[in-house]
Amino acid sequence: EGGELFSDGNFKFAAARYAKALSHCAKFVDLGPDDLEEVNGVKVTLNLNLALAYLKMQNPDQALRYSNDALALDEDNTKALYRRASVYYEKKSWDAASKDLKKALKTTPDDKALQKLLEKVDAQMKRQKLKEKKMAQKMFG
Repeated sequence: EGGELFSDGNFKFAAARYAKALSHCAKFVDLGPDDLEEVNGVKVTLNLNLALAYLKMQNPDQALRYSNDALALDEDNTKALYRRASVYYEKKSWDAASKDLKKALKTTPDDKALQKLLEKVDAQMKRQKLKEKKMAQKMFG
């Protein structure tokens, strides 16, 4: 249901559905290893969906929270690293974005989306360094 709402552009309602599903996942206790792995997989997916919904609603703080929650469950999840890097890009945290993207590219080096975002981050970092250099020249000129 959340996916359908998301596809229709109803990000707020989709996020509410994902959050509700996530709260249901918290009700599972005393699970065996296989069941726990399955529930954690669902939690990762729901957190990623929430992160994307909040990115679409221009709420990077919430998107960061859910990206971090997904990574707490699966620290090498490529999609979660990409999602968090996207948030860091929006927040102009170039170093953090670059770090996540490089980590993700270690496991999926051919991922075009990762490569493209890293190029954008690198360009911003280069721009920032030039700006800082010009400021230093003006100050100490």
